[in-house]
Amino acid sequence: MTRPIAWLSLILCLILSAPASWAEPTAKQLFGAKTTPSQQRPSPYGSYAKGCMAGGETLPETGPTWQAMRLSRNRNWAQPETVAFIEDLSRFAATLPGWKGLYVGDMSQPRGGPMTSGHASHQIGLDADIWMLPPNRLNLSRQDREKISSISMRRSNGAYVNSSWTPQHHALLRAAASDPRVARIFVFPGAKVQMCKDETGDRSWLRKIRPWWGHHYHFHVRLNCPRGARGCVDQDAPPPGDGCADAQEWVNNILNPPPPDPNAPKPKKRRDYVLADLPKQCVSVLHSR
Repeated sequence: MTRPIAWLSLILCLILSAPASWAEPTAKQLFGAKTTPSQQRPSPYGSYAKGCMAGGETLPETGPTWQAMRLSRNRNWAQPETVAFIEDLSRFAATLPGWKGLYVGDMSQPRGGPMTSGHASHQIGLDADIWMLPPNRLNLSRQDREKISSISMRRSNGAYVNSSWTPQHHALLRAAASDPRVARIFVFPGAKVQMCKDETGDRSWLRKIRPWWGHHYHFHVRLNCPRGARGCVDQDAPPPGDGCADAQEWVNNILNPPPPDPNAPKPKKRRDYVLADLPKQCVSVLHSR
């Protein structure tokens, strides 16, 4: 009886010492390898940070009032509703002094899903990053779009806007947040506080502007789940009110950081998702032609 036990022990040792390349591929490896959309009806499955996208539509690389940036990333894919929103917002942007439209950053991969780098969300085709840089031309080559960078709007680590911030940025964010398709917009805290100070009319749209770390080279637009998208999971709505006091608290904590809590648990490293972690529909999305 000792020999079978010895063999089982050897097999167990081999499994435990197997190289990482033998492990199950992560979802970001699987979805990041797809260069084309699934041949399915457009549908978002799951949540913004844990899902995938069937039947993705591409935002054309160049349009009359926009250009998609960093084309080498192949992240100008989204739900049809998101593509339509970008086109609509870009037309409004083109009416602003000094703006010819929009430079559009990352949206989603061709089939959505976890990205190989850069974002935890953008997985179901309902997120888009809009550059803060006002476009003064819309005929950038592919090479130009890899080299050009957006500009930062922040100072004092995001507590305030800098001199590059303009009334046009305010107007653009107000137009985006006023669109009923939009669930929320992420921007650095100082920008939200500045908009709260400057807005003299209807303030209801400010509720959708949410302070978040980073987001000073671009603002991040997140759309609601499309009507009838049964596999899509909406994020909880923002709290009632304009959110200005909350944004000011973020700024106060930037300027006067609270002392660290010695009893706070250490953050756990998040495990990379595997395909089984995502909604079951993502299997067919991944393997669709």
